[in-house]
Amino acid sequence: MIREFNLSDYGNVVDLWRSVGIASSVGDDEAGIEHRLKRDIGLFLVAEEDGKIVGAVMGTYDGRRGWINHLAVCPQFQNRAIGRALLDALETRLREKGCAKINLLIEMDNQKVQPFYERVGYVRDDLIFMEKWLR
Repeated sequence: MIREFNLSDYGNVVDLWRSVGIASSVGDDEAGIEHRLKRDIGLFLVAEEDGKIVGAVMGTYDGRRGWINHLAVCPQFQNRAIGRALLDALETRLREKGCAKINLLIEMDNQKVQPFYERVGYVRDDLIFMEKWLR
């Protein structure tokens, strides 16, 4: 079952991220997630099986582009179309908000997920990524 994330899911989702090697960063703390939930209503989704969170994805929308963040599925539940279901649900919600293009970033040490995204229609775009932390 796909449903919206609740703040009470925070610990379970962080454990899920850790189990697949996604490191939490600034803004992924509970206060940052709470802020994101208010700004990007309905775009943080979880997949549940038998009451256990087995997948999660955070989406954001800046009014121009949608972003996929931290898509994760528990290792023992991978290859069951859970990631695809989460992505489809998020894409539908972004489309309903008027989003025409979705972006995502893949960490260099996580390139094994690239074929998954290619199978569901994402294409590589060689860009130079730059960042600046304000806190």
